[in-house]
Amino acid sequence: MQPFVFNNPTKIVFGADMVAKVGKYAAPYGKKGLLVYGKQSIKNNGVYAKVTTALADSGVNWVEHGGVKSNPVLSHVYAGVELAKEQQVDMVIAVGGGSVLDEAKAIAAGALYSGDVWDFFCDKAWVKQALPLITVLTLAATGSEMNDGGVVTNEQTQQKFNIGSPNLFPKVSILDPTLTYTVPLDYTAYSAVDAISHLLEGYFTSADTATPLQDRFVEGLVQTIIESTDQIFAQPDHPDARATMMWAATWALNGLSTAGIGAYAFPNHMIEHSLSALYDVAHGAGLSIVMPAWMSYASERHPAKFAQFAQRVFGCSAANEQQLVEAGIAALKEWFIKIKSPVALSQVDVVPEDIPAIAANATMLAQKWGLKEYPAPVIEDILQCCR
Repeated sequence: MQPFVFNNPTKIVFGADMVAKVGKYAAPYGKKGLLVYGKQSIKNNGVYAKVTTALADSGVNWVEHGGVKSNPVLSHVYAGVELAKEQQVDMVIAVGGGSVLDEAKAIAAGALYSGDVWDFFCDKAWVKQALPLITVLTLAATGSEMNDGGVVTNEQTQQKFNIGSPNLFPKVSILDPTLTYTVPLDYTAYSAVDAISHLLEGYFTSADTATPLQDRFVEGLVQTIIESTDQIFAQPDHPDARATMMWAATWALNGLSTAGIGAYAFPNHMIEHSLSALYDVAHGAGLSIVMPAWMSYASERHPAKFAQFAQRVFGCSAANEQQLVEAGIAALKEWFIKIKSPVALSQVDVVPEDIPAIAANATMLAQKWGLKEYPAPVIEDILQCCR
């Protein structure tokens, strides 16, 4: 295990009907917030009324910034930053899933910055300060409610890049599982895939192989996410399954599973970010397409960890290590198919002729992240296996 410092300052308020507490936890940060949300679903399902009632009861006023896309775009971030500055808000209050929270982080950073907020995504500037962020989670997937990162697409350059800073950890995140009961099953599936990918990328790319605690933690969480998702598909409003899924997805990317594993990378996300930047594919859907192909590629260099995954997570057995590796990858892919998450580019209307453009776009992020082992030809080879 490698030396590490772990510090996660986000306060979590978890449980049924905890959305009613958002005003109480927002009030210490000021009297006026920018309320960031997606489309009309929170108004149709009653979440908006619950949040705004709680804010009003605690004396917190708000101005609205709705319309966040499922893959948030820079132009909408710019509009939010401008509104936050114009209205001189004290905080940002995000109500939604990972996309809403990611955009809210970018706005929180941009509101106190005199330059272009895209500077933070291109590593031209660091987030030295940001408005306090309060989140109300309505979709369990990205872990953004308990981490310091976010992703936004620049429509002009077609770059889907990330922002990150210790100053972007939410101050408080409300995790009320009842708010996820009405999430459609397709987005429940994509959310599960995203959380599993967060866990497995560190697990498979870790520089340190002597990490038994982290390995068991990841393996247990992956099994739990699979079990909970299966329960939700059988009963969408299953209270325990929704609660378990919400908490597991939070733990999948809050830093604990990777603490002590040394250097690691997110090659699946690197490739998928280009896919969704160019074709607006749902993030989790893109990951379920890329992940099995990437696993086949990566397992050639480090087969032992993939064999361990097959044995421990899916209970696979085989005559030799290579067969065991293949069985584990096949088991995960079969589960993606079971929950109706796509496993081929053709399922999201991406044709083989588009692969070179996706690979070329992905190399920009590979360079940004220092993934020298993923030049365009390698990315193309992986994508060819996704057809």
